[in-house]
Amino acid sequence: MVKRMHVCRNCKRFTQEKICPVCKSSNLSISWKGLVVILNPDSEIARALNITEQGRYALYVG
Repeated sequence: MVKRMHVCRNCKRFTQEKICPVCKSSNLSISWKGLVVILNPDSEIARALNITEQGRYALYVG
């Protein structure tokens, strides 16, 4: 069985846990749109989205 991916409403990071591993929030959602993968936190895209760590992030969290 595949685990459902959750997205943190605070930092928009994807997780399979019940608590966000980045910001330690439990405010998670399964409703999201768009996916961006940040490999280099110093990139222009990461700066535009205010992302400081590598990972998978949602563009919109419902």
